[in-house]
Parts: sequence; C-alpha cells; structure tokens
Amino acid sequence: MFENLSDRLQEVIHKIKGYGKITEDNISEMMREIRLSLLEADVNYKVVKEFTNKVKEKALGEEVNKSLSPGETFVKIVKDELTALLGGENTPLVIDGNPCVLMLVGLQGSGKTTTIGKLANFLRKNSKKNPLLVACDVYRPAAIEQLEQIGNELGIKVYSEGKSDPVEIANNAILYAKNNGYNYVLIDTAGRLQIDDSLMDELYNIQQKVNPHETILVIDSMMGQDAINVITGFNDKITLSGVILTKLDGDTRGGVALSVKHLTNLPIKFIGVSEKMDGLTPFYPDRMASRILGMGDILSIVEQVQNEIDEKEAEKTAKKMAKGNFDLNDFLSQLKQIKKLGPLENILKLLPGAKKMGLNNVNIDPKIMKRIEAIILSMTLEERKNPSILKASRKKRIAEGSGTSVTEVNKLLTQFEEMKKMMKLFSNGNFKMPF
Repeated sequence: MFENLSDRLQEVIHKIKGYGKITEDNISEMMREIRLSLLEADVNYKVVKEFTNKVKEKALGEEVNKSLSPGETFVKIVKDELTALLGGENTPLVIDGNPCVLMLVGLQGSGKTTTIGKLANFLRKNSKKNPLLVACDVYRPAAIEQLEQIGNELGIKVYSEGKSDPVEIANNAILYAKNNGYNYVLIDTAGRLQIDDSLMDELYNIQQKVNPHETILVIDSMMGQDAINVITGFNDKITLSGVILTKLDGDTRGGVALSVKHLTNLPIKFIGVSEKMDGLTPFYPDRMASRILGMGDILSIVEQVQNEIDEKEAEKTAKKMAKGNFDLNDFLSQLKQIKKLGPLENILKLLPGAKKMGLNNVNIDPKIMKRIEAIILSMTLEERKNPSILKASRKKRIAEGSGTSVTEVNKLLTQFEEMKKMMKLFSNGNFKMPF
C-alpha cells in the first residue's frame, strides 16, 4: 500500500535534505512534486491543495528559517501534516456496554462479511472477551452460510434465524447475548451493489431498534475517490461512527485513506492488510505517516511480537542461547513462534529504511520454513540435541524422511552452527559491528 506515493515523497525529502536553506523557489519546486505525487495516488484534489498550502506556509515560516537543519524540519512538517490528514490519532472502538453492539454496513463486494469475522477474531484475541456474530444479511445467496463458515473456522458462535426479518434477528441476538455471556455482538448487515432506499431503510430500522454502540462502514480501498461518495451516501441516512478500509495490501494507490477523515470527519478505525483472519489491524495515523515517509513502524512490530510470541518460551530460549545450550529443538520452537507473526516480508516492510535496504519487495517462500521444519522433525530427539552425531548415513535417512536432499540437510546444519557462534559472541560481549 502507498508504495508509489511513498517512493515519490521519499525522493522529494532526499532532495530537500540536500538544500542548505529553504527558499521560495526550491520549496515551490518541492511542493509541485508533492502535489503531483498525491494526485497520482488518487488523493482528492481539495485535500491536496489544503495539504500543500499548509506545508508550504510552515516551511517558509520562522520555524524553518531559524532551524540549523531546514531539511529535517521540513520532513517533520510533512510528517505532522500527513498525520493530521490521516486523522491525527488512533480512534479506538467503543468497548462499553453489556453487551457492546457493533453494526457493520457496506456495499456488496467490500469484504464486509470477511471483515466482521476478522474483527471478532481481533476483539477476542485483544480484549479476551467473547464475541457473537449475527447473520442479518438474509438476501445475498449463501451469505449466512459464509458467515457460519467463518465462525466455524474461528470457533466463534454465529446467531442466525435464517431468512427472517433482519431487525428482529438483530434484536433477538442481543437478548441471546445477554443471556449467554457474550460481551460483543457484531451484526453483519445486508449489502447492495449500490446505495438504495430499501437498503438504507432497513439499516436505519436496525440502528433505531438495537441502538448499536458503533456503526462502522466497510469500504474497499480499491474504489478510490468513489469511496467518499459512498461514505457520504451512508452517513446521510444512518449515523456512522467510523470506517474500515479493506484490501490495503493489494494494488491500491491509497488515496482514499488520505482523504476520508478530512472530507467526511469519520475516523478510520481499522485497515485490512491481508486475506487471513488475523489480517485486520487498528489504524494509527502517525505510524502510517512514518511508513509513507520511509521511517518504518517499529511500534507495530513490537505490538505484533507481544501479541503472538510466548514470552516465557522466548525468555527460556534466550537463557539457553546465553549459556551456549541452544539446540535444534529450541530452533524448531523459535521457528514456530516466528510463523505466528505472519509473512516475514510484511514485518520487514515496517523496518525503518526498508526500501533503501531492498526489504520492501522481498518475497520469502513459506516452503523454505516448511522444509526446515520437516528436516528437524525427521531427526531423533538425540540428533536434535546433539547435531554433531549426524554422519552420512543419518543425514541420508533424514533427507529421505523429510523429502529433501542431503545438501539441504548440510546447509541447515551449517547455518545453525553459524548462528550458535554468533549468539555466543553476542552473549560474551565480544561482537563488534563490521563498520
């Protein structure tokens, strides 16, 4: 997401850092490039105009003129204005209520039903509470079955009354939740191919009946600026509290994310970053601004690690590494922990300077980790604890058992030994950076 915009803005920043002083001429040139890059990213032209005017005004002000490093100050101005454009700060979900009722609305094809599953999964994982999914899309063929399939996959209960009245289904679901200890009720409403009166009347009636704590519009970010018209159309008929942007991991220019808050005054609550059921993350404007400008997003990496990695297991492994007792059993355990973080290339993209290091377009074949696991699992417990006993006959047996080659087995063992040496240097404090 935002890759083309990010590339263009980073080029501008690189240029401006080379100037010893910011002048009317060079800042006008830079703002022209920024304006073009934003328009190419499908940012609304009114938003672009206001953004560039604000940046230029501040860049030519006393703040920069008195600065010892005009280039760095300019970067800060751009980041601050981007953050403001994206919404300023994270707007969390309302969590009060017993149960807390969340109603998701949207057009067909926006990914609403999948998103409601992702949201339920997120709430269960992060709030340690019990969500209930409610099937109120009684029109689209197989919509109820799709939600039930998602619920089965996640182990989350789906409340359904078949093709009954959606207003009554929603109301009955809340009563069911109260009587059965559910903390969240997530209502999946019917979508349409376009906004129409019957859709809006039904959504209005559900909203009036159950009085949800949040009514969130799910928008396909691939729609571009048409998304603003959709948001406005829904918000004119029912009261929205926020937006979820889906498919930001796809081939999208991202302009809608930079336009939503400014044009509709609705915050982006979450963004969809993959098709998997854990591919929904809270939206942080400051972090997104940093990523667009190539500054990385370390906080998101830390949060992801905290959520997925077993802290006690990691601490146990760290102690073994320090003592030099790290074996292939520990290595296998660490691989399983790393896999919980999702595709490694998504983590690498969040590192500061990822583009300069060539990490923004890295593709890591998941089969590599599967082969490593297969090799280790084909060893006996004694072989994993003491790889030095692995001679030719044992390696051949392991290769056959794992469906790999002896060369791959040798490569893994060599890499493991190199890693152990490196860990020993770190733990002894003898490691020095080679530059």
